[in-house]
Amino acid sequence: MTLRLPKAELPAELKENMIKQLGVVPENVEVLWHSPRVTQDNLEFGSKVGAWKAVDPGLKSFAHMAVAAQVGCSWCLDVGYFQAQNENLDLARASQVPRWREADVFTALDRDVMGYAEAVTNTPPTVTDEQYASLLERLGTEAMVELTAFIAYVNLATRANVANGVTSQGFSDACEIPLAKRPATSHAGSAA
Repeated sequence: MTLRLPKAELPAELKENMIKQLGVVPENVEVLWHSPRVTQDNLEFGSKVGAWKAVDPGLKSFAHMAVAAQVGCSWCLDVGYFQAQNENLDLARASQVPRWREADVFTALDRDVMGYAEAVTNTPPTVTDEQYASLLERLGTEAMVELTAFIAYVNLATRANVANGVTSQGFSDACEIPLAKRPATSHAGSAA
């Protein structure tokens, strides 16, 4: 897939900041910059979402990567795994998110969060009362609200990237453990 919009030239300060954070300028930011207001609002909201603390960072990372794998956003999967490394999360587990159903490295809670992330992502969503109640009991109300809003935000980002033709930039190449590939077969109820 190729970019569906050409990259826009970013202001020098924003470009420098992006390079400081990630080592390169993210292509999704360059594409979105055709509307500076949309880009700035998206970056600001993304920063606020990143500051939420009611949910364990590992669970949020797994949810993010599960959505990215399901939607097919190689950019989000790539950068999500890179960020997991930078946040000192368990890379042996994070590397297996694209194949979480087959991998034996996840706890029951990890699996339930990734299943919930996929259920929220399905079109239409397939969240069940039992699924929600089970997570609510283990996470609590504040964390459940945060997790749900986080997954919704990740859906916005992943779907925008895929629609704009943004693909992996190789962020995860810096990780010691290679990122697993998603199995070729789809799972029932995981249509995006």
